[in-house]
Amino acid sequence: MTTALISTTLAWTIPSPSQGVWHLGPLPIRAYALCIIAGIIVAIIISERRWVARGGTYGDIQDLALWAVPFGLVGGRLYHVITDNDLYFGNPDQSPWAVFYVWNGGLGIWGAIALGAVGVWIGARRKGIKLLPVLDAMAPGVIVAQAIGRLGNYFNQELYGKVTDLPWKLAINRDSAHNTIPTTYHHPTFLYELLWNLGVFGLLVWADKKFTLGYGRVMALYIMGYTAGRAWIEYLRVDKVQLNDVLGLRLNVWTSIVLFVVGALWFAWSARNHPGRETSVYRDGHGPQTDEQSSEADETTGATTGEEG
Repeated sequence: MTTALISTTLAWTIPSPSQGVWHLGPLPIRAYALCIIAGIIVAIIISERRWVARGGTYGDIQDLALWAVPFGLVGGRLYHVITDNDLYFGNPDQSPWAVFYVWNGGLGIWGAIALGAVGVWIGARRKGIKLLPVLDAMAPGVIVAQAIGRLGNYFNQELYGKVTDLPWKLAINRDSAHNTIPTTYHHPTFLYELLWNLGVFGLLVWADKKFTLGYGRVMALYIMGYTAGRAWIEYLRVDKVQLNDVLGLRLNVWTSIVLFVVGALWFAWSARNHPGRETSVYRDGHGPQTDEQSSEADETTGATTGEEG
């Protein structure tokens, strides 16, 4: 009986990945980077479809991604380095140049979202796009990208949770320096967040369709949904961060609490002052012309040409 129970438990254990890096000749192909790239591609596809459905032009999201992606990567790396600076500075086992080794992992989602949003804002202004409608269109795609990105943490064997003996425990056999260590079993927090994020995606799509959300309310709901999950998942994690204990809570838990409140306040204010959805996703004088506008422009051009002739 005992042997059977042990066999069943082991069968449910999530194994460590056999490897997270493959080589194409001298070129390393890292699973973490592939997950980030896959997440970006999926986010663009989802966002593009939602943007067109809201009245936008196909291709706008791809143009905005040219701003959002590099800004987001820089922001994510900056947040990670700032909050975990002891990993790179004053650490005899790590060169300060490792700050730039993004492929080894280490992107803080808060920094990625913040600077990524700045990139979207810059791109939107240049194209005459209203910011809130495009953020609402992009929010579900972003949360799916985050879910896919968590698979990269699995391949890097990082950001796992406390030791556990639950049947779905995660086997860890490498330390933060990628050295082999005796196998220990932990909460698979990467999987918890992946599944939570997919659930938030479903919530956003459903709520947007059911209640015709606009004026930033999909983005606000995304913030609330993500931070609600991140707070309890963060409590399970054991990775060391600067300001690890602020009044008894990890820094990222406090960040989640603050952002949840901000999202809730914005959702309530927007619902009260701007019910429904925007009738136009472009600023005046921008965006594709309607058939009526094109006809008027042709008539004006024709009249002007006739006068000059």
